[in-house]
Amino acid sequence: MKRPLGELESTIMDRMWSYRRPASVRDVLEDLRREREIAYTTVMTVMDKLHTKGLLKREPVGRAYVYEPIFTKEAYTAELMRHALAASGNQAATLVHFLERLTPEEATALEAALRVCPPRATGPSEQPRAGSGARVIGAIPFPVSATGLGAGGEDSSGGRNDDD
Repeated sequence: MKRPLGELESTIMDRMWSYRRPASVRDVLEDLRREREIAYTTVMTVMDKLHTKGLLKREPVGRAYVYEPIFTKEAYTAELMRHALAASGNQAATLVHFLERLTPEEATALEAALRVCPPRATGPSEQPRAGSGARVIGAIPFPVSATGLGAGGEDSSGGRNDDD
C-alpha cells in the first residue's frame, strides 16, 4: 500500500466496506449507477486493480468473481497513517504536529484507543522525568531531542513552529 486510493477506487472500497458481505461487480455497478453513469467494464477493471493491490480478495462464482475486502476500513486507514509516519523525516516531530492539531473529539478518541492499546512499556531508565527535556502532549512524552522542538515549541532554528 504505497499511496492513497484514487477517487473511484475509494468509492468502490467504501461500498465494499459498507456491504459487510461479498459482492460481485454487478452488485457494485448497480449501487454506483444510482448516483452516476458508469460502465460495467470500468467497475470490473477497478475492482481487479483493487484485488491486484491486495485490498480485495475474490472467489470465482460461475463465470464471474465475488469480491470481499481483505482489511476493515479502520485497518486500511491505520496502515495509511503508519506509512505516512514512516515516510516522515522525523517521526516524533510529525507526531507532535499531529497531536497539536487534534480536535477535542479526536483527542477523546485517541485517549480511548490508548486505553485499549496502551503504549509499550519502557524501562525505568527510559521514563521521562520533570525537567528531563521531555515535552508532554496529553499523556504522551516526546524527548525534545527526538522532536527537534524546544520546550517552547521552537525548532532548532529558533523560530516558532506555528504553521497555522
